[in-house]
Amino acid sequence: MTIKDIAKLSGYGIGTVSRVLNNHSDVSDKARKKIMEVIEESNFQPNTNARHLKRQSVSSLSIIVKGNQNMLFADILEKMQMLFSRNGENAEVSYIDEDANEVECALSLCRDRNPKGIIFLGGNLDYFDAFDSIEVPCVLLTNSAGSLNISNLSSFYTDDEEASYQIGSYLIKQGHKKIGVIGGTLSATQISSSRYEGCLRSFKENGIDFEEKKAYIPCRYSMEDGYQAAKKLLKQVSGVTAIIALSDTIAVGAMRAICDAGKRVPDDISVVGFDGISLSNYCIPRLTTIRQDTDRMAREGVELMLRQIHYPGEGRDVSVPFQLLERESVRKI
Repeated sequence: MTIKDIAKLSGYGIGTVSRVLNNHSDVSDKARKKIMEVIEESNFQPNTNARHLKRQSVSSLSIIVKGNQNMLFADILEKMQMLFSRNGENAEVSYIDEDANEVECALSLCRDRNPKGIIFLGGNLDYFDAFDSIEVPCVLLTNSAGSLNISNLSSFYTDDEEASYQIGSYLIKQGHKKIGVIGGTLSATQISSSRYEGCLRSFKENGIDFEEKKAYIPCRYSMEDGYQAAKKLLKQVSGVTAIIALSDTIAVGAMRAICDAGKRVPDDISVVGFDGISLSNYCIPRLTTIRQDTDRMAREGVELMLRQIHYPGEGRDVSVPFQLLERESVRKI
């Protein structure tokens, strides 16, 4: 006789039977009475060793990181691990490819490790259709999950479209009219799409002619891919005076490509990044960029997770303010 048999004989779900066996209060008197009758009639004995092992296995939180070259994620991860450690919690980290399915990874972790909760660093909302089987508290950082209406999923994010709109508007105010954009892919549920849309909105409102098929080059979030994307852009579009890179790591690669092409930043071509990672303040020239508030994302994400693993509640969707940092990589024309 197993818990599945008890569920079948009583007409109630396995979860309800489990709550009765563990003396949880959130079970109706009718259900509890019926289940207890079946248990007594069948002389069912719970496997205490298995229950003990299951309790032991619920020992840590899981953090899923999309991509292993994203310096923004590395910064947030370091801050979260320190905060969890201060609160006596262990957090195991799983790295996956930036194009991989993070929800499949989370489902696998739930089966194999039974985590207390899961934090997603980066996420493609297309994959969250399969989220129903995940019951533990979850937090998504850097992308908004508000449109999904998942009760156990919260999110903390930057308004990527508005931030990129400000970048485009800033470059145009500096006199730039021939602007290229590099980075990401244009899936509607990824942050790169929102950033790209913000750029387009600024161009349209200011009457800037933008050749989308030539002046936008998609690429992965790495310096090498940023380098190759910038090289391609410079070959396809003549007279570019500014490049918007959809991340700082992409921007650093782009600046190297500009230098290798015999040009200078910002004298010949201006460059703007996105994220505000520490490297952006130490490269030459210092990179003008959007600073995401990683301190607040990490702190509030950890605080919410610690609260919800003990007191489950409805998910929250929080937009974290950003800042445009004007540095040395943009020239006024």
